[in-house]
Amino acid sequence: MKTETDTALRHVSALRRIAASILMLAGLIVGGTAQAVISGTTGVNFDLTAKEGYVSMGDGATVYIWGYALDGGNVQLPGPTLIVTEGETITVTLHNDLAEAVSITFPGQTDVTTTGADSEGYLAGEAAATGGEVTYTFTATRPGTYQYHSGSNVGLQIEMGLSGALIIKPNAMNQAYNHPSTAFHQEYLFFLQELDPHIHTAVEAGLTPNLAERRAQYWLINGRSGPDTFFDDNIPWLPTQPYGAMARTHPNETVLMRVVGAGLDVHSFHTHGANFRVLARDGRMRETIPGVSGADAGLSDFTLTVAPGQTYDATWSWRGEDLGWDIFGHAPGDPCEPSGEECDPASPIYDHGKAIPVWLPEQQFLTFGGFWSGSPFLGQEGALPVGEGGLNLDGGYFYMWHSHIEAELVNFDIAPGGMMTMMIVEAPGVPIP
Repeated sequence: MKTETDTALRHVSALRRIAASILMLAGLIVGGTAQAVISGTTGVNFDLTAKEGYVSMGDGATVYIWGYALDGGNVQLPGPTLIVTEGETITVTLHNDLAEAVSITFPGQTDVTTTGADSEGYLAGEAAATGGEVTYTFTATRPGTYQYHSGSNVGLQIEMGLSGALIIKPNAMNQAYNHPSTAFHQEYLFFLQELDPHIHTAVEAGLTPNLAERRAQYWLINGRSGPDTFFDDNIPWLPTQPYGAMARTHPNETVLMRVVGAGLDVHSFHTHGANFRVLARDGRMRETIPGVSGADAGLSDFTLTVAPGQTYDATWSWRGEDLGWDIFGHAPGDPCEPSGEECDPASPIYDHGKAIPVWLPEQQFLTFGGFWSGSPFLGQEGALPVGEGGLNLDGGYFYMWHSHIEAELVNFDIAPGGMMTMMIVEAPGVPIP
């Protein structure tokens, strides 16, 4: 049972974590180090080890996990993101350092062959406890976003962290599938999962947990709970959680969202700023005429309900249209700058030259928060109240992307935290590496 002291300590830890993440985010924006492609491991031969380790939550708590490690390195949550190309023959060798049999199953992949299994297993050939080894081989025949996870003692081992993302890219560059309708400028992974620390504590103590009493207390994107999701990839103080979840784009560009339901619960992932368009589910494009029409049967929505085991590919684009005012603050006779702004009178995406239709004499006193630039115009700064702002040095628009289940926006009941991150719409000309 939590005491008042425990709760107070968690509050203090969460505040320190938020302060650190905000400082880190400021440096990230200034340095332009945000990732516009998904971090992962490319190739055709992968060597994974199932082992134990620890991860850190956004409130500072440490949780024992099982996970997959790459080439004998750190265990990580989620497992290494495997990025391969359509048509390649993929080999994954699994070593087992855990005290029970483990395996890997690859949903969506056909004709997976297994060699060297120590036992048949329920869903896949297994590597025996404490030293077993097994090899899986398959051909990456269909592009898309997939996951891989343990096929042994599935409920417990997925809860403990034995899962990861598998991305099969088409031969076409900057497309999710082999059709121009799936083209994108940036891509990001959102690997959604949750965990119950009481189960992890029991397993660490050598006890058999009661999964029927499972109740998640942490909700994660890419292995991190907010605000740690704001940090960049591969930060040294989260060595077992290498993947950040921040996203950035420019107006009128297209972001590919690769969303994976990796836990045991359903999650609703909500995008502010604009609707997304679903291109595919479980690596299968939503097309009316296979191989011809492209993703013409995609669905437009602002909340994606992701069941355990499901994956989605969706695109999101912010155009600044229909706002009724010029987001760049141009006067009617100003030229269309910066480059990329739409000024065709027949298609006034940015409402060029239109003033904000209300008077905002007190705007600097009404808008608060570290991400306020002091100006309503994209790419511009303005006066800030004392102690406010300062973290939005490029004048971008910040939209929170998060679980639409309010109970999942906490770390062990302490808000803010949980399954949340940010999408930053940057002004044209701001580099996104």
